[in-house]
Amino acid sequence: MLYGISLLVGIVLLTLGGEALIRGAVAGAKRMGISPLLTGLVVVGFGTSSPELVVSIDAAIHQQPDIAIGNIVGSNIGNILLILGLCAVICPMSVQPLALRRDGVVVVSASLLFIVLAWSGALGRWDAAILLAALTAYLIWAYRTERSQPLPATEMHSAEAEELTAIPSSTAITVMALVGGLAMLIGGSQLLLYGAIGLAQAMGISEAVIGLTIVAVGTSLPEMAVSVIAALRRHADVAVGNILGSNIFNLLGILGISAFLQPLPIAERVSQFDQWVMLGAAGVLLLFLYTGMRLSRWEGAALLSGYAAYLALSFTIF
Repeated sequence: MLYGISLLVGIVLLTLGGEALIRGAVAGAKRMGISPLLTGLVVVGFGTSSPELVVSIDAAIHQQPDIAIGNIVGSNIGNILLILGLCAVICPMSVQPLALRRDGVVVVSASLLFIVLAWSGALGRWDAAILLAALTAYLIWAYRTERSQPLPATEMHSAEAEELTAIPSSTAITVMALVGGLAMLIGGSQLLLYGAIGLAQAMGISEAVIGLTIVAVGTSLPEMAVSVIAALRRHADVAVGNILGSNIFNLLGILGISAFLQPLPIAERVSQFDQWVMLGAAGVLLLFLYTGMRLSRWEGAALLSGYAAYLALSFTIF
């Protein structure tokens, strides 16, 4: 009972902390005159992934690699199958092909890079350096291409910043939001890890399964909020772009930082099953989007069914 309450309170704090941090960061970016494009690309991208960042770093530092890696891999699976599936059921989403050509390919490439680096059975500091270098190259490439030519992605990343209603631009309120959001993220991560590990031990479930499912969904709530709001407002490019961007940040940025702080061994089930589900989900998403330039309701239902099957296999076979 205590573990379950700790888990739920941790998820609530992570969600509230992530929201406060994002809105404070957006307000701060506006005060500093940072363009909506850069704000959407970097600030919102990192902000919506802040729960994953804090939880994975915390888990890595405390020698819990199964949760650190499971959180990232599970979040990437849930982002596509659960969140985009839900968004497409709410509202069929048409997307611009040029907006997908870069980020969609990068998501698949980042997934393949993870599989290649994880082949040795662990992610070390050199692997982390490769992941972080790839993220830096992606950000430079994305900003230069979107600044130099009128890609639909430019409007998409700018709209991501506008999708979040920033807090009042008072310096004091901005600082309070940033500090309070960070404090809630740290406290929430501690409670989430305590509850998740305790629950895993009490139920006889591996930490990898808990990290890939419960922890991953809990830390993905900010992405879900942004994407669902965008879907309800018929802003399909923002919903899809938010998920693609989040998956890129998760694999290249958060996993890179976590592995740099503490080398992370890869759980056997991740290398045998979950990493392939992650790659397959990215491939299926691109297939759906490129064939019809949209996600229909039946395709969204197919993604949701895929996630239900993934959960069933996670808790029964492994």
